[in-house]
Amino acid sequence: MENIKNYDIAILGAGPAGLTAGLYAGRGGLRSVIIEKMMPGGLVANTERIDNYPGFPEGISGYELAQRMEQQARKFGAEILSAQADSVSAEDKFQLIKLSDGSTIKSRALIIATGAFPKTLGVPGEKELLGKGVSYCAVCDGAFFKNQPVAVLGGGDSAVQEAIYLAGLASKVTVIHRRDALRAANSIQKIAFANQKIDFAWSRDILAIEGSGQVSGIRIMNKQTLKEEIIPASGVFIYVGYKPNSDLVKDIVKTDQQGYIITDNNMVTSVPGIFACGDIRQKLVRQISGAVGDAATAAIAAQQYLEFNA
Repeated sequence: MENIKNYDIAILGAGPAGLTAGLYAGRGGLRSVIIEKMMPGGLVANTERIDNYPGFPEGISGYELAQRMEQQARKFGAEILSAQADSVSAEDKFQLIKLSDGSTIKSRALIIATGAFPKTLGVPGEKELLGKGVSYCAVCDGAFFKNQPVAVLGGGDSAVQEAIYLAGLASKVTVIHRRDALRAANSIQKIAFANQKIDFAWSRDILAIEGSGQVSGIRIMNKQTLKEEIIPASGVFIYVGYKPNSDLVKDIVKTDQQGYIITDNNMVTSVPGIFACGDIRQKLVRQISGAVGDAATAAIAAQQYLEFNA
């Protein structure tokens, strides 16, 4: 007999958006489950320091913020299930989520909060040297490169923030950017430019990550002179943007060309009873505060949907 568990609301993803949705669903008296294959908190849990989330004027570590969000969601009754969702389908007025252990979650409403994951460069050496000097998480792996030179690839907020963090560990940090100016917030740029351990290589294309069994450097090309050079580095940290984690639902709800889910202002997707919030959603800005606001709206909209479709 198939193992089916019934809920009012199922939430895919336990990042800030998913945890907030669970909190609001629980407060609304709804039986809710948050499904997450990794640890709760999502990418936020791997962020060294967060300075732009309201209520923490001195900043807070991503891990601590994620823990607090998890505790609060559980306090209000949200169940957090450590499991991998293999498929999602919409049938009648229910959504069915099949898990990798063979069980099924059946819900009357579904909130998609699966976020986004780091893009890869697709250059030689990146895949081969993953875990051998190539990383997408400075907080996770930075300690392995104490007093060694490292490189950060990218020019946005994440890249520059992690370069600042790595400067406290590495002997030298080289930020390699394909443009001639950073895209990061001015406040972050000022800190990076003032740090004597951080250098910048502007207008460079990444050709390959070099190394035999371990990263030894990055081969780059100056876009202005077309000359190639190798920047020595023991570690390479890649921050070149994100891709939406929408593969499970891209054939169910409407998405844009990049795969981000299209919603209205109430987080309603193209399918009745299915909502989306946070970084998975098509929108201009992707920040923790925005994800939290999205999630509160999604949970309240889902509750209203259930009331009108009882």
